[in-house]
Amino acid sequence: MMRSRYSRRRFLKTTSGGLLLATFVPRTAWGANDQVNVGCIGIGGKGSSDVTGVAGAGGTILALCDVDEKRRQRKVKITEKFPDATFYHDFRVMLEKEAKRIDAVTVSTPDHTHAPAAMMAMRMGKHVYCQKPLTHTIWEARQLADAAREAGVATQMGNQAHAGEPIRRAVELIRAGMLGKVTEVHAWTNRPIWPQGMKVKPAAEPVPDTLDWDLWLGPAPEQSYSSEYVPFKWRGWWDFGTGALGDMGCHILDMPFWALDLKHALTVEAEQDSNTAVSGPTWSTITYTFAPGKHHKSLKYMWYDGVSKDGGHAPPDEVLDGCGMEPAVATSKFDLVMIGEKGKLFFKRSNPKMVTSPASLVEEYAETPQSLPRVKDEDAEWINAIKGGSAALSNFDYSGPLTEFVLLGNLAIRVGQKIEWDGEKMKATNCPAADEFVRREYRKGWEL
Repeated sequence: MMRSRYSRRRFLKTTSGGLLLATFVPRTAWGANDQVNVGCIGIGGKGSSDVTGVAGAGGTILALCDVDEKRRQRKVKITEKFPDATFYHDFRVMLEKEAKRIDAVTVSTPDHTHAPAAMMAMRMGKHVYCQKPLTHTIWEARQLADAAREAGVATQMGNQAHAGEPIRRAVELIRAGMLGKVTEVHAWTNRPIWPQGMKVKPAAEPVPDTLDWDLWLGPAPEQSYSSEYVPFKWRGWWDFGTGALGDMGCHILDMPFWALDLKHALTVEAEQDSNTAVSGPTWSTITYTFAPGKHHKSLKYMWYDGVSKDGGHAPPDEVLDGCGMEPAVATSKFDLVMIGEKGKLFFKRSNPKMVTSPASLVEEYAETPQSLPRVKDEDAEWINAIKGGSAALSNFDYSGPLTEFVLLGNLAIRVGQKIEWDGEKMKATNCPAADEFVRREYRKGWEL
């Protein structure tokens, strides 16, 4: 088993209190042809496409980092494509040794490590792209948004469709009044597609020789290695992942949150099956409520995960009425419905075709002018922001509050009761027991 040689005391000294912020200041004078040097933290799974995506957008990959040597070996195309990139197992070592060479980092690790890696990079003045959900907890999302603002760095969360035409056009149409004032949102996913509902942690297994298990654990509680965690099933365990909601919420819940200019919910409650102290539920239905705003009345915002193709756990049939399909088909074609005074919008973030009920709304609002910028993709948008262009639209000022909203649903699942939420203070005013899930305990040496 591989062992990290980076002391936890050294990590604390490096990351806490913004000690390096005064030394490493982000470069502000960029030319269009200037090279943006990038270090990539996590190159397996989604990380592999993040590396190639940023490179395709003009980033120069100088360093690659992964805690598992096997992941590097499996992603041969990554290391072959960037043969001059230095490989590291510990992101802290990479950031320290490459401090003078790299301008930016991507963070594509399991959820529980997002905040420590992104925070260290920003305190060193590095621009950050971080996969969704932005963080493992609500408190961490607030800290990253604040830190990005203080450091003055360009940030982007990896909810890819936010940079695409379907979402940006839908935002424009909703704000133009296509639905009138919105009253309800219903969104769903078939996730989890990994095990959830486990009652106990798995039995200990020998740690693979290629894996630094201590580094993989990072800030999570000390525990034994299991193949039930690594490399894919970690999402279903509360110590590491954020369940189905954390996996898909920042994608599917994004458009209405943006279009309606939402921020803090007033209340949230959950129905679920099989949630335990260690693992998320096999399915859940979350109901958020919001106070009225410019584009909506008092709003009910519902999330359904574990949706089945046979029309089992899914939005009610009346929600899908008007889409011209049987409910079981509709749930495979659309991932959200917005209901307003004038009708419904059936929306899928990967499909530019707008479907409304009544259908005449599409034609009526076809000439709505564009008010949001169009970009090639999220990687190009982030690289452009680094070079002094407009901020990426899923920067941490936006994606931090979005992540707080998404993870609030998990808070309701874990405490098992309706929550009255003070978003500014990040407090469940009627449930002190929620505090432990808003801000987690960190393993010694990994505190933010």
